[in-house]
Formats: sequence, structure tokens, C-alpha cells
Amino acid sequence: MKTATTQAAAIPFTALTATDLMSRPVMTIPQSMSLQEAARLLCGSGISGAPVMDSEGRCIGVLSSSDFVTWAVEGGEGGEKGEVIRFMAPWGEWINIDESPDTEIRHYMTAKLVSAAPSTPIGELAEKMVDAHIHRLLVVDQNRPCGIVTSTDILAAVGREARRASQQSATPSRRAGKRR
Repeated sequence: MKTATTQAAAIPFTALTATDLMSRPVMTIPQSMSLQEAARLLCGSGISGAPVMDSEGRCIGVLSSSDFVTWAVEGGEGGEKGEVIRFMAPWGEWINIDESPDTEIRHYMTAKLVSAAPSTPIGELAEKMVDAHIHRLLVVDQNRPCGIVTSTDILAAVGREARRASQQSATPSRRAGKRR
């Protein structure tokens, strides 16, 4: 997955948009995929969530670590034989993914999608995440996912701006000290 970190570093902070911050391509989960397969896909990919797509390529929700509050893998790593994947459902029950009676993703995903257009400014992206209590926004263009902006992407941009501002404010002080 490619992030836009290098590109975003050259753009003034207040001018950053979803396009500058988003990671792409977007890994998606087909609606027809079983819950077990989706759990293994997320665990194996090292990501905490992905949009769920219908057969026409429209996003119908997001399956994320908030939907599976806590993952637990027993018996090995990376899909070894004997691996058991469990999760703690939002209601507090531990569920063995292979023994789950209901494997339809739609019962576990978050159906209320929070998305943004590629031109959405960084401030609005942050506000949307805070207001919805989420850590990722799907960036959509013509109702198709084109990227994902995470809270980490926004924090990285804030960190770069803080470092830049600190360096700029330190430079005049050094020059002023040399004049004395």
C-alpha cells in the first residue's frame, strides 16, 4: 500500500487534502467473503480495517478492529496449521471465528460509512473522524473508493508541520544571537 507522505511534506499544511494524505490502493473485502476469510485477510495484511464492497463495486460498509474489538490468534502465526482466530465482539463475548454460527460480514461490519471526497481539506478530515469516533475515512470519487486516510496520516502531517515550524522559529533566534 502506497502512502502520500513524501508528496504531503512539500505542500503547506493548511493546503493538504485527502488526496495528499491517503494511502492507495484500497484493500477491499467483497460482501460475499465469509467472516472467517475476512478475519484472516485483515490479520494477514496487518491492517485494522477495510471497506466492504457489493458485487457492483459500491462500498456498503467497513469491517474494522472496532467491529472486532480484540483479535487473538492461538497456535501459530501467518496462517499455520492449527491456527485459531478469536475476537471479542463489541458486546464483550469471545467468539472463535471458525465456530461462529453467523458468518455473514454484514452482521459485523459498520454499515454507516463515513467518507470524504479527494479534495476534502485536512481540517475537515480530522473533524469528521473526531465527530464519528473513527480512525479512518474512505476517500471516494464517483462513489468508488480511491484511498483511505487514517488518523495516523493526519498525525504524521501535524508532526511534519510542527517540526517545520520549530525549525523556522529556531533559525531567526540563532541569527539574532550571532549579531550580538
